[in-house]
Amino acid sequence: MQKHFHSLFPDVQKSEIRHVYSPYRVCPVGAHIDHQHGHVTGFALDHGVDLLYVPTESGVINLFSMNFEGQVLFALESVPAKYKNWGAYIQAAIYALSKRKKLEVGIQGLIHGSLPVGGLSSSAAVLLCYIMALAEVNGLGLTKEELIQVAFEAEHEYIGLNLGTLDQSCEVLCKKDHLLYLDTRDGSYKQVPAGSAMPDFDILIFFSGLTRALINTGYNTRTDECKVAAFNLLAYEGLPYGVLAETRLRMVNKAVFEKWKHLLPGPLAKRATHFMTEFSRVDEAVEAYSKGDIEALGAVMFASGLSSIEQWESGCEEMIALYDIMTETPGIYGGRFSGAGFKGCCIALSDPAKRASIVESVSQRYLERFPELKGQYSAHACKTADGARKIG
Repeated sequence: MQKHFHSLFPDVQKSEIRHVYSPYRVCPVGAHIDHQHGHVTGFALDHGVDLLYVPTESGVINLFSMNFEGQVLFALESVPAKYKNWGAYIQAAIYALSKRKKLEVGIQGLIHGSLPVGGLSSSAAVLLCYIMALAEVNGLGLTKEELIQVAFEAEHEYIGLNLGTLDQSCEVLCKKDHLLYLDTRDGSYKQVPAGSAMPDFDILIFFSGLTRALINTGYNTRTDECKVAAFNLLAYEGLPYGVLAETRLRMVNKAVFEKWKHLLPGPLAKRATHFMTEFSRVDEAVEAYSKGDIEALGAVMFASGLSSIEQWESGCEEMIALYDIMTETPGIYGGRFSGAGFKGCCIALSDPAKRASIVESVSQRYLERFPELKGQYSAHACKTADGARKIG
């Protein structure tokens, strides 16, 4: 990456180059409930996004990517209309930071993601890198909590996703060999150490070969369905329900849900069912991890994956096939879709001693069914890691 940077910016001295990094993340359990103020779990991975950069006192933004074609070039004083490509993410970072301070110093640099895009919150990792870099060159100190909030606003308000804070929180707060337990209602969290009985494990990433952008899926529709379900359940019970846009399923206790769920239309009942059961699974997962019971943790992950398919109704033929293959593969403790699950990848907790046979078996079975995806499908072994940070 350094060599590529120097080919783009030959006049920059090596000692002048600055470096920020944000890991990718996986959510073992807690799928699709962060936007409903649920509690979730997360690991940061030892793969992620690197940004090499230098400040530009003129306020010019000049960026290249090792993953996507083209150049992003404009001045801070005249930000163009929203890019339709990867350039939109530096614009989103500028948008969110400019709410706090007028940005006068730009950056020129090179960004690179070490894994294929889809399901690992690469967009949040990219945003965090841009935000850290722009904040640093403009003298804007951000706490971890502020960094999470700025990244959330960038993706929610500028990119247009009705997401929660799971992605940004995992990529900022996670700690190697610990499971992040995050309450997205108030931002409180704890780092749960693995129990003494916990064996070494891999986090395997199986990329389906299909990429996706959430703004082109049913992601936003499903989050709206959750709000409508919560609104109705509160109304049935005669409880205050406020404004629909601010209603979340976390406001509904399980007894109220069980009492009135039969009145909800099919899709709304399914979304609410997923929330209530996933909320319970998160606590089960944390208990299993703290005890070092990887078999129990894996079983909860598989249950989460099944609920995502049946109740959240995400996934596609290829992703569901990957999930089914994982459930039948010796050495895999548990797994599910990663991210929204409409395309992208599946994750699995697995036995490192069986890594080669697992990857071979899953890959062979998947590509036998979808031979057209050969060359696009891939598998990667990861470990847990620390969160976003400045390098050097």
